[in-house]
Amino acid sequence: MRTVKVRLLLLCLVLLLTGGCGRGDQSSNTGHSVIIPSADGKETLEAENLLIDISHLDRGYFMVCYTGTSDKLYVQLVGPDQVEYKYFCKPSQEYTTIPLTTGDGEYYLCAYENIGADQYSPIFSRTLTVKLENEFDPFLCSSQYVSFTMDSATVARGEELTQGMTDPLEEVQAVYDWVTKNVEYDYDKAVNVNQGYLPDVDETLETKKGICFDYAALMITMLRSQGIPSKLNIGYLTEDVYHAWISVWLDEKGWVDNVIQFDGKNWQLLDPTVASSSNSQKVENLMSDEKNYIVRYVR
Repeated sequence: MRTVKVRLLLLCLVLLLTGGCGRGDQSSNTGHSVIIPSADGKETLEAENLLIDISHLDRGYFMVCYTGTSDKLYVQLVGPDQVEYKYFCKPSQEYTTIPLTTGDGEYYLCAYENIGADQYSPIFSRTLTVKLENEFDPFLCSSQYVSFTMDSATVARGEELTQGMTDPLEEVQAVYDWVTKNVEYDYDKAVNVNQGYLPDVDETLETKKGICFDYAALMITMLRSQGIPSKLNIGYLTEDVYHAWISVWLDEKGWVDNVIQFDGKNWQLLDPTVASSSNSQKVENLMSDEKNYIVRYVR
């Protein structure tokens, strides 16, 4: 059997938000369609200085626009898995897209306005009932952590890298290889990055430098825009290092969890960000055990 290697890129720095407007579902050779969210205003929830567009819950997302005077607002979301997610946003006329990543069921939503320091006051709450049109939609969507439009240079590069390919496995490998060979890790940025940092995928594409979050957002943008469902798994590496990594959906395999390599017969854990370490033996030992990766959240 021809050896095929697939590696999925890992993100190690994560928090907070992005926005997006304009809608465009485009099909691909995987049979899945990328989703560019929009606030259509067909169904909305409102509170003072807060507008929540729930027109597309069935497509796996809702959108929040906060125009108040507080420094920030956070949205608490508890889905069917009973895990609490927090999404922060600053005052803006733009919408922030929040994905519904835990499937069908009821989601409790509560919005809190910052009233000073680390204190927040609730200004809105509601239970949302979600029935997804397609279970993969939340993982094909431009959203808070991975923000893009179909005009993005990163999307164009993903199309270029996968041009003529019909096997999603080959597409994942092509994207992974390009990102890991062309983007340099920015150690200064890693040391000085502020809490709440959000990647700009086109900026990373242009500068070819970034931290783990930038690597992951760049790769996921390329994959999702080609119709390959991709998850951001956020949790811990070896129990004490806050970390995140990617899973992808492959029709012949299902969800391929964690960061993996496929040799044509077996799937083996592989972490390309950690793999860039000069200590190859230490890296191999670290990545050889899936127990080192503990999922807390899925974005």
